Amino acid sequence: MSTDADQREQRHRARMQRKKAAVDAGIARADRDQGLLLVLTGNGKGKSSSAFGMVARALGHGLHVGVAQFVKGRSDTGEEGFFRRQPGITWHVLGEGFTWETQDLARDTETAQRAWAVARGMLRDERLHLVVLDELAYPLRYGWLDSAAVLDDLAARPPMQHAVLTGRGMPDALVAAADTVSELRDVKHAFRAGVRAQVGIDL
Repeated sequence: MSTDADQREQRHRARMQRKKAAVDAGIARADRDQGLLLVLTGNGKGKSSSAFGMVARALGHGLHVGVAQFVKGRSDTGEEGFFRRQPGITWHVLGEGFTWETQDLARDTETAQRAWAVARGMLRDERLHLVVLDELAYPLRYGWLDSAAVLDDLAARPPMQHAVLTGRGMPDALVAAADTVSELRDVKHAFRAGVRAQVGIDL
């Protein structure tokens, strides 16, 4: 006579068998390799952190990575301090701070254009397996960079090079072109409760 525990075990096994069949079928359908374009956007915290997690994963596999940070102008962040010590990475801090700090449209535009020239070089470098364009959404949203030109450069990158774009309010054209899009939702944030940025969490 079967017990309740036996029946729960049988139901669990049947669910897992169905789950495995669905996962195996999905894996079988994924039959090609290609360089991916990923967008990490939304108002929630963690977009750059997610991108840098992919950087760590790529470096752990012995791949070569390029990082271009738009808008951000500091070179004393924890992520840069850690990753610059790793072999296989090229890291560029290309911004001068947020636009509400600089308050100079012509200067911000010129800075973004210079930054994109560096990013374009990485997108043409076949040695780089992964390129992270951190906070790219801002210069696109403010019109410092032309979305069509950026899309052209992204489309022309080496076939197996992956590119990750971060920033809140990513323009629709970039979202539409991406293979994978993740939107981080802001549910709650300590800053709004008066908590300062904490070293190691959000510097």
